Parts: sequence; C-alpha cells; structure tokens
Amino acid sequence: MEINPQQMADRARQLQEQLPDMDEARQNLVDMNRQVVSFIKANPGTCLLGAIAVGFIVGRIASR
Repeated sequence: MEINPQQMADRARQLQEQLPDMDEARQNLVDMNRQVVSFIKANPGTCLLGAIAVGFIVGRIASR
C-alpha cells in the first residue's frame, strides 16, 4: 500500500488539528497525577489498606 503525497498532507493536517486536544489531555493527566499523589501523601494508611485489599482480590481471582 503506497501513500501518495496528498494522503500524507491530509494526515499531517489531521494530526495538527488534534495537537491542542493532546496537550489538553496531557495537562489533565498531569493534574490528575498531582491530585493522586497529594491524596496518597495525606492518607498513606488508607491507600496502603486499599492496595492490600485490591491485591488480595486480584490474587483470589487469578488463582481460580
């Protein structure tokens, strides 16, 4: 399958139009990561118990 120059130009335009969306998505992920890290720092015990519970459940499901 060969790609002609017009198809390449069209694809480049599509990617260029999506760049603002990608930047916004990246910023949303960075913000979410900051929120998660601050929650974990504020509630380490809760997070540890939650991780143990999730690990136990996943272990039980995987052992079947």
